[in-house]
Amino acid sequence: MDLFGISEIAVIPVRIEPSEKCEMVTQVLFGEIFKIINEKNNWSQVELLNDGYIGWIDSKTITLLTDDFSKEMQKQPSETTKNLFTEIIKSETNESLIIPFGSSLPCFNNKTGNFNINTTNYKLNNYTKNEDLAAHEYAKYWINAPYLWGGKNPFGVDCSGFVQLVYKVVGIMLPRDSAKQAALGTTIEFLDEILPGDLVYFDNEEGNIIHTGILLSKNKIIHASGKVRIDSIDHQGLYNKELKKYTHKLRIIKRVKS
Repeated sequence: MDLFGISEIAVIPVRIEPSEKCEMVTQVLFGEIFKIINEKNNWSQVELLNDGYIGWIDSKTITLLTDDFSKEMQKQPSETTKNLFTEIIKSETNESLIIPFGSSLPCFNNKTGNFNINTTNYKLNNYTKNEDLAAHEYAKYWINAPYLWGGKNPFGVDCSGFVQLVYKVVGIMLPRDSAKQAALGTTIEFLDEILPGDLVYFDNEEGNIIHTGILLSKNKIIHASGKVRIDSIDHQGLYNKELKKYTHKLRIIKRVKS
């Protein structure tokens, strides 16, 4: 019988091997679900359901999903947090938890701001329903967030994690890695034909996709490189005004729709 878990922690590091000394390859955000596929010592190898990514997490961070709650989740909608940080309250204890942009709220009641995980009830603090924005507008929330390899939250994010999260909150689930993202969607041939929110990918000398970002206009891109920043782009690639040089070579432009 398959075993599934969910995060009731703001951010869980996912590592390439079962050790805290090993590379972090991604993160599990609050409310995200994963399948437990292996266990070793105090570590669990998991597969994230939203993007299929596989890695190791500390077993102490896992909340197991009950069968009843799994069935309940299939009947009720979930919500995704769209502010950089959101405060939630555990109803029984009045404990507060700050969760990041892109966290999942299962069985969400959009009238009250309440949701639950298994039998634990939560509520959004000071809940108000905000108007939805376009992907490129959400991306601007992230300006100056620091770069972190494997990161998926405003205290540290990598280029593909940034793109994945921004698209997640508008209802489009992309793969975790930029090379797999680049295989999706419709190719846009010229920058003059882009729409704000289109995705752009860059390659290295070997032709491998190594970087991605979100177009704000035909000559501006927002991306995570050192930090989340806005830079210039043209048919050659990404131009950094501070360094006064092109830093990434343009490979392909993609438009992804739900």
